[in-house]
Amino acid sequence: MQVIQVQELTRSFGRIQAVKGVSFTVEEGEVFGFLGPNGAGKTTTINMLCTLLHPTRGSASVNGYDIARQRSEVRRSIGLVFQQTTLDEYLTAEQNLRFHGYAYGMPAREREERIRELLTMVELWDRRKGSVRAFSGGMKRRLEIARGLLHHPRVLFLDEPTLGLDPQTRRHIWDYLNELRKQKQLTIFLTTHYMDEAENCGRIAIIDHGAIVALDTPDRLKDAVGGDVISFTTADSAAAVAELRERYQVEPTVQDGTVQFHVASGETFLPEFVRTFSQRLLSVGLRRPTLDDVFLSLTGREIRDSELDQKDVMLREMGRWRR
Repeated sequence: MQVIQVQELTRSFGRIQAVKGVSFTVEEGEVFGFLGPNGAGKTTTINMLCTLLHPTRGSASVNGYDIARQRSEVRRSIGLVFQQTTLDEYLTAEQNLRFHGYAYGMPAREREERIRELLTMVELWDRRKGSVRAFSGGMKRRLEIARGLLHHPRVLFLDEPTLGLDPQTRRHIWDYLNELRKQKQLTIFLTTHYMDEAENCGRIAIIDHGAIVALDTPDRLKDAVGGDVISFTTADSAAAVAELRERYQVEPTVQDGTVQFHVASGETFLPEFVRTFSQRLLSVGLRRPTLDDVFLSLTGREIRDSELDQKDVMLREMGRWRR
């Protein structure tokens, strides 16, 4: 069952198209990721799907409800964790959840049972009466996830859910999310620019300059790059590149003295290559392609290269549009 359907969704701010006619579907129980640099259109898309921003053109439905005509029904169907914390830091953990339950009209008994269940799940039950102001960044993020799940949403939207957190805390949060998805058939829609975080997704849409440039499973996206990555150093990189082109019909790259090229079945290829390559190898390595490689292959640059300039352009244009 398709729980999210998006068709030619577009959003403009003045002269800038933040989202350029994106189309995709998300299946029930799927972890679906939007991967791209800051300013690529990820947050704008999620804001439209959550009814926080009107589309300029196009259409979308969430849990069968139209995001433009049935906004209240959409909002009751979703949970949302924003990039920046929206907790009331002067309240306790359970007071933050209780207030959320009031807003959604949850019956008192169900609300209190759900608060206990979720705070236990995110390992905050013992801190339920503690002021959120004293919580660490990871504790606040876990509490926000619990709050987003309180009213039994069909879809949980996570906008850069682990931004600024240390790797260990990020892993713990994903342990909670994956367990929830298995237990509740929860659909998770994630935006991120962390490559390792995107690996948690069943499918990934890579978005750049407001447009989807690829959409598939992480493994298929990496396979499309061209196989495993062989890298090595030698005393004469130019001669090594020439030999690779002639013998193996590959197009290697050289960066900081390291020669790199792609081959199918690298583990099978590497022993014969080391034995027969005429240039003396100073070092050699083999790895599977990463999502960094995918983004570089599709856009011609690394994801980090475009984060600041895209964000600055967008903020300037949004400022003009609001005036």
